[in-house]
Parts: sequence; C-alpha cells; structure tokens
Amino acid sequence: MEETISLQDLFATLKKRLGLITLMAILAITIAGVISFLVLTPIYETSTQILVNQEQSEASQMINQNIQADLQLINTYSVIIKSPAILDQVSSELGLNMTAEQLNSKITVATAENSQVVNVTVQDENPAQAVEIANTTAAVFEKEIKGLMNVDNVSVLSPAVLKSNPSPVAPNPILNMAIAAVVGLMLGVGIAFLLEYLDTTMKNDQDIEDILGIPLLGVISPIQEKADLKEASETASRRRAG
Repeated sequence: MEETISLQDLFATLKKRLGLITLMAILAITIAGVISFLVLTPIYETSTQILVNQEQSEASQMINQNIQADLQLINTYSVIIKSPAILDQVSSELGLNMTAEQLNSKITVATAENSQVVNVTVQDENPAQAVEIANTTAAVFEKEIKGLMNVDNVSVLSPAVLKSNPSPVAPNPILNMAIAAVVGLMLGVGIAFLLEYLDTTMKNDQDIEDILGIPLLGVISPIQEKADLKEASETASRRRAG
C-alpha cells in the first residue's frame, strides 16, 4: 500500500519536534561562535601596488597587438613575483623562518583588466608582518626584475601601510554563525523526520486503519476509574443513610 504524507503531517511533525530543531540550531550557532572567537587565529590582509611602465615607441603605439603583449608581460611579472628567486630573498631580508612555498601561500598577485597595475596582497596572522612582506616583496621585485629581464619599467605605486587598528579579514564570526544556524536547522529537521519515521507506535485510530488496512468499526471510550469509584462510593453512602 502506497503511503502519502500531507502538508499537515509535515507541519505537525515540525511542530512536535520544534524544541529539538531549535536546540540543534542554538547548539550549532554556539559551536560556530566559540570556534570563530576562541579557536581560529585571526588573519590580517594588506596590499601594495606595482606599476609597470611600458616604454613604447611612436610606431609601436600604432599597433594594437602591443596591448596584448603588454598584458602578457604583466602576467609574466605576476609569476616572477611569486617565484623562489624573489621570495627566498624576501624571507632572507626579513629574517623569516619560511620557505618560498610558505610565503607563496600567503601572497596573492592580481591585475586589473587592461591595467598596468599589479596588486600584491598578503595575508598573515601578524598585521605588521603582512605589511613588511608586501613592501619587501615589491621592493625586491623592483630591484631583481632589472637583472632577470633586463628591463627598468617597474616602480612601486602604492606601498602597504599598517593601520592603527587593523581588522582581520578572517574568520568572519557573523557569517560562520549564520551558516551554522542554517546547517543546525537542516540537521534538526532531518533528525525530527528520522525520529518520526522510526516511531512505529500507534497514536490514533487513523494509524490503526493505515497499519491493518481495514476500516475502524468502533472506539472504546476511556474508562474514568477515579470518577466511577467516587460515584459508586457516594451511591453506597446514600443507600446506607437511607
């Protein structure tokens, strides 16, 4: 026999397990808040901008293909910035106990579309160290690119600056707690329906009809034992008094 579940049954289940669902949401929010505020280490971000000054002749400026060549050159610079040739020297100058691979994971290089500006962004647990890494990376690249590619067209446009009261970019406690609330609600709803599915007890006459597959002919009313005993006692008392 095919079983169907109505919207009323769904809402009844949710209403019945509302306490469980709410508890799961609150528990998830609490765990996310504790982890975000007390466990995870804050990460700070800073960035510096490098300007690539292209020296073009009068004839080359009339050729549109040079635009694409310039962008490819900037992409090449982006790769060189994160190469061991630059990062090993950055680590040595700052006295960092980090390999080029470790520094690479902290640095992000991006270029704006059709722009000659390269953004070097650094994320670190220490905001002052993030600024030092960003500025030193830009300075080392500006110096080393002259020997690597025999060019002198790079300059630091905007160095990184340490703010008086820097704010971490990660973790985001509010976002984490909001996500945890959604996950907690979904988990609570799932557990509520699972418990309802595993509950095979018969609660009403409709359950009897559904399980046995036969119509219900009658219902025995509950016997009020206390009321009946009280009434019988009063009747016996009246008879003895009469």
